Amino acid sequence: MSQARTATGPGHTQSLWAAGGSIFAGTLMLIDGVCQFIQGLTSLINGNDFLVKTANFLFTFNATTWGWIHLILGLVLALAGAFIFTGNVAARSVGVAVAALSAIANFMWLPHYPVWAIIVIALDIFVIWGLSKSNLGQM
Repeated sequence: MSQARTATGPGHTQSLWAAGGSIFAGTLMLIDGVCQFIQGLTSLINGNDFLVKTANFLFTFNATTWGWIHLILGLVLALAGAFIFTGNVAARSVGVAVAALSAIANFMWLPHYPVWAIIVIALDIFVIWGLSKSNLGQM
């Protein structure tokens, strides 16, 4: 009887939530990384003709610069997402940091390709939430 209580006690429920949060965040990081990679590749291939022309915006990088930024962020995000599944604590920390950088980069990208940027920002927020939830569950 006491074994059943410990298996379903508060610590066990909390560790299930932490594991679920890590799997959720790792999966979203892989999806987000692929989206970022495609975003960067599209920007590199199509150039400035693909981007929305905005006047007097603070961040005026050309398409090649944005392409490389999104390409590198996407690769790092997807790699960190893959390492989440190994249970690596450092991958969670890197995941939160890279997801935050990705959200900032997509906020700056917002005037050029708004719908895609909003989708990626939403994915980044869910990644940060999932990784933070799983970190809190193990404390």
